[in-house]
Amino acid sequence: MTEESAVASDLEFSKETYMYWFRSMMLMRRFEEKAGQLYGQQKIRGFCHLYIGQEACASGAVSALQKGDKWITAYRDHGHPLALGTSSRAIMAELYGKATGTTKGKGGSMHIFDKSVGFIGGHGIVGAQVPMGAGIAFAEKYNKTGNLCMCYMGDGAVRQGAFHEALNMAMTWKLPVIFVIENNGYAMGTSVKRTSNVVELYQLGESYDIPSEPVDAMNVEAVHRAVAKAAERARRGDGPSLLEFRTYRYRGHSMSDPAKYRTKEEVEEYKRQDPIEQVRETILAQGIATEMELEKIEEEIKAEVADAVDFAENSPLPDPSEAFTDVYQQQDYPFIME
Repeated sequence: MTEESAVASDLEFSKETYMYWFRSMMLMRRFEEKAGQLYGQQKIRGFCHLYIGQEACASGAVSALQKGDKWITAYRDHGHPLALGTSSRAIMAELYGKATGTTKGKGGSMHIFDKSVGFIGGHGIVGAQVPMGAGIAFAEKYNKTGNLCMCYMGDGAVRQGAFHEALNMAMTWKLPVIFVIENNGYAMGTSVKRTSNVVELYQLGESYDIPSEPVDAMNVEAVHRAVAKAAERARRGDGPSLLEFRTYRYRGHSMSDPAKYRTKEEVEEYKRQDPIEQVRETILAQGIATEMELEKIEEEIKAEVADAVDFAENSPLPDPSEAFTDVYQQQDYPFIME
């Protein structure tokens, strides 16, 4: 046995998985940093919610899923499609409101969508995606595809009545859906402790007999394990799971939020648990890659983000006539009389 194979046998996950985690999380980090910079330059308008600090929530789940699975989330949605493989060019163009964007420039930051990778969108109405996620899972079960739906939400969305209705129906019908609460501690600027008597949010799923557990979502390996376990349950036909991803956003709720409700000490404490740095340390310690190889990847990512910006800058704006397309789905119903 070679030294390299001996190292690989000691790892819980493959070298390819660790390298995917590093690259995908680093791409999210650099893309979001650039998006924040461009927003400050007024190149990106409207709302903009960055994913910096929460990257493991997406990358760790993607590595535990299979092709054909579906994914839906709220409006902090740039990182999810990047992890799934959507073109950084198309996402940046959407942030710019350009015709080459994921939704032809019509959705903007909060409504990224890419059917080709199973990403059924970011959604701007708080909690609205939760019953939609259950509905997507219902379709997968009805069509016997063997696929599941990942349904993400923030800690504030669990205050919505639709959340409870969706959980009840999903468990009653044993739908293949994994509900994920990305608990970054603050619903906009209000801490969980000020909005709920139940601060252990995973316990909300137990009310419906849904297997539920908290997950250290600053650790991408923990995220993968939890999602893989829930996915196995869903594919067996046993129904939904609820995972509380305990994560943290380094920036404010949106670009207009100075986040003065948090102390610098709190932010720095979480940065010491940074998910990208944890993976970097494992990769180096286990000899999966060298520092020079990781630096090369970072340079490639920097170039990719710069290319995405250049693509967005030089893409055309949508034609005004596009305001009247993609509004309704035209259907012909022979039983309707004129």
